[in-house]
Amino acid sequence: MFRERVRRVIQQPPAQENIDKLEKVVKEGNYYGAQQMYKSTSARYASAERYTDALNVLQSGACLQLDKGQITCGAELSLLFAETLAKANVPYDEDTLDRVRKIFKKFPRLSLPQHLELADDDDLQKLSEAIAAAKTRVEGCASFLKAAIKWSAEFGAHRYGSPELHDMLADYMYSESPEVDISKVSLHFVRGRNPKKFASALVNFMGKCYPGEDDLAIGRAILMYLSLGNLRDANKLMDEVKMEVELKNINFPSSELTQFVNYLLLTLQRDALPLFNMLRQTYKSSIDRESTFNELLDEIAAKFYNVRRRNPLEGIGDFFKMMGGE
Repeated sequence: MFRERVRRVIQQPPAQENIDKLEKVVKEGNYYGAQQMYKSTSARYASAERYTDALNVLQSGACLQLDKGQITCGAELSLLFAETLAKANVPYDEDTLDRVRKIFKKFPRLSLPQHLELADDDDLQKLSEAIAAAKTRVEGCASFLKAAIKWSAEFGAHRYGSPELHDMLADYMYSESPEVDISKVSLHFVRGRNPKKFASALVNFMGKCYPGEDDLAIGRAILMYLSLGNLRDANKLMDEVKMEVELKNINFPSSELTQFVNYLLLTLQRDALPLFNMLRQTYKSSIDRESTFNELLDEIAAKFYNVRRRNPLEGIGDFFKMMGGE
């Protein structure tokens, strides 16, 4: 078996030789053929435990295919790149993060066509195709970044994964999704380090969401931060949202839920468990508007007041997985 492995290592040419050859295939327009060659070549390097070569081939292929607008191909190679990082036990560091960042920047950002006549069949077809393409871009980028986040969590970053990778994913999901799921976007923003950008996304969402969704989005975001024990960024987010709505001359949603959240932020700054419990009881009807809020509040009680959860097997990690933020 050792001899076979040595033979495989010797038989493989230098990675750059293959990268140059495959680049020519792509430039000739044979995207599908190049894709199969990128996958088979990188697999042979990985099998021979030449992981650096495998990663170089995959990064080159991902960037080139995305540059050529081959989103499905580029996303597939991007995902293989992230999975190979984990397979090769590559430690999380700034250099490797920069490689992930370079691939991410190749994913295009395109706006949907504007000023279309939806009664016109051709315009309707254009819009339908643009929405489908946007969904493909977001799904491909999300799969790549989720795999990169998983790698970063396992090999040296924060236990929830690299905050910068979470910020990248949240920003791309929000800006490029034709139908934004603000709760899933929030899952990644709260694990990032950019409450200012999160606030901008929330205020933008407030301008186009259905009535009654604006205060839910703000309340959910604040409770998510607090469930992670992050009072600082919860306060920062609330301050940024209030400043931005004032600058844009938008009304801040005034509801019992936003009142509750404001009181909660003040209460958590001191040892006041009885007041915390009183707030939960007083604003129960507002909290019950979303089933996940009570789960988040249980976690907040555990984080800030050492209140034992009713089911000790439950935790915020499982909750985030349930919400689709794995």
